[in-house]
Amino acid sequence: MELQDLERPQSAKNEVNWVTAIFMGLFHVGAVAALFFFTWKALFVAIFLWWVAGSLGIGMAYHRLLTHRGFKTYKWVEYFLTLCATLALEGGPIFWVATHRIHHQYSDQDGDPHSPIDGKWWAHMGWILMGKSMHHDSTTLARYVPDLAKDKVHVWLTKYHYVPQIVLGVALYAIGGLPWLLWGTFFRTVFLLHATWLVNSATHSWGTRRFATRDLSTNSWWVALLTFGEGWHNNHHAHPTSAAHGFTWYEVDANWYGIWVLQKLGLVWDVKRIKLAEVEQGLVAAPNGRLITPNAPAEFWASGD
Repeated sequence: MELQDLERPQSAKNEVNWVTAIFMGLFHVGAVAALFFFTWKALFVAIFLWWVAGSLGIGMAYHRLLTHRGFKTYKWVEYFLTLCATLALEGGPIFWVATHRIHHQYSDQDGDPHSPIDGKWWAHMGWILMGKSMHHDSTTLARYVPDLAKDKVHVWLTKYHYVPQIVLGVALYAIGGLPWLLWGTFFRTVFLLHATWLVNSATHSWGTRRFATRDLSTNSWWVALLTFGEGWHNNHHAHPTSAAHGFTWYEVDANWYGIWVLQKLGLVWDVKRIKLAEVEQGLVAAPNGRLITPNAPAEFWASGD
């Protein structure tokens, strides 16, 4: 399977991606329906899978490993974590990584796929439902993800990213019936989607800024809690390759804790980590934004619709 096999029809910016919109609508209906089929076991299954897809998958695999290469690991670990990420219904690894690398190159400027400068609704989920941001052509993919484009496993997982979700859904229904299916697939997926999208919308609109980056990124403790640490977004934009996004002990970063455990088990190595104390002492270069001094205003409110 080659990169060209991932080509999809591209929509104009104001044109609705109907396939995506229909599936998003159905999943939201399923999430609401889950509320009428509540069981404690189904809730615990949903919480566990939220962690698998959101932390092991999106945070550790798609974001910190594949996009920014904040650490190295064995290929089988990389593929396993990537498989977990496909359960988030956020697309395959190649499209996800390409979109995020473009975001960092043009963050809150013309060309950013999901900036609140174009409206908070657009930054949150409008960019998913409309336009071509999730359907890059092969030329764009080859430019932004050459490392993944030559990996046939990642190409396959991108082409058939929906298959693991279907297999999981069938298994959940077979084991726990409709409650497990609705909570473990629909409610869990919708909750995780909105949590992830808050990183694009909320942490580029409200929060505090530790670093004077060239974009609107902020740190948000509550988004961090919902996303296993992805809410320390200003830290991340200042030092994107750091495997840890929480730079102090009180910045809870579950994704970093997971990477740390894997490191202790000998499954990851060459881990890149930034500590605030080292930044304050001038031991770390800060090409993406200087540290804001305590006397400088740190609270930030972004403009937008």
